[in-house]
Amino acid sequence: MTQHHGHSLAEDLQVMEAMIARRRALKWLAGAGTAGIIAGCSGGGSSSGTTVVSTGATATPTPTASATATPTPTTTATSGSCIADPTETAGPYPGDGTNTASGSTSNVLTVSGIVRSDIRASFISSTNTAAGVKVVITLTLVNVNSACAPLSGYAIYLWHCNAAGNYSLYTAAAESYLRGVQVTDANGQVTFTTIFPGCYDGRYPHMHFEVFSSLSNATSGRYSVLTSQLAMPAAACNAVYADTTTYAGSATRYASVSTGSDGVFGDNTSAQIAAMTPAFTGSASAGYTAAATIGIAR
Repeated sequence: MTQHHGHSLAEDLQVMEAMIARRRALKWLAGAGTAGIIAGCSGGGSSSGTTVVSTGATATPTPTASATATPTPTTTATSGSCIADPTETAGPYPGDGTNTASGSTSNVLTVSGIVRSDIRASFISSTNTAAGVKVVITLTLVNVNSACAPLSGYAIYLWHCNAAGNYSLYTAAAESYLRGVQVTDANGQVTFTTIFPGCYDGRYPHMHFEVFSSLSNATSGRYSVLTSQLAMPAAACNAVYADTTTYAGSATRYASVSTGSDGVFGDNTSAQIAAMTPAFTGSASAGYTAAATIGIAR
């Protein structure tokens, strides 16, 4: 049986001419969108219109791009850095009344003079000053359960080893330097002037701290709300330990340890390590200014 096409060649030619004319018109209207229009037309009338609109729409989303760039709130929301610091060991040399030294309880927190900002000098039986690269460190205490609000009126006890890796009251028994307490101000901040700690066997370079809800609690040494540590940044360690006279042996010991292999820092997340590592500015020759945020859940 003969199949009927439905219309004549003449009619087909008319349709084709109309399509060509339509293409030309669209090309003229679109200005420079030749490739997009032809692609749209080849699929049928309605899809050509869609292609042109979507091309325009894709070009217009510059607002969307700037909207994506606007999440500075995420950065500003220092909630990222405002995480609760993990509890860490006070170590064998806290001097806070929780252990003994030379057979007697060592509690520097009850001694007059412990509340001080500059902790470089001994203040009990000796007046020697610890040698080393100067560090002025500001700690900001915040409440991670209240949008990182600063906590004022809290006491922070900071202590660490000297340039040789020894701790006052213990391995440097005659000294009482590199220990001190400060009370947080309205901004939740305390500032200590100290030295960069040395690196001793088996540990990554660090500072210890304890947080107490009040100064009176601090002097008891047994009511801390957080005991933790600060990891010294690698760049500063390399620069400071280049002084092999003051920091004898630190460079060699430091070369064999990292936060990942350290027995204290090793089980923390990268976010926790970032929060526990103070930001340092300055140099080994001129001294450093450092800052860290300490987060606790209240």
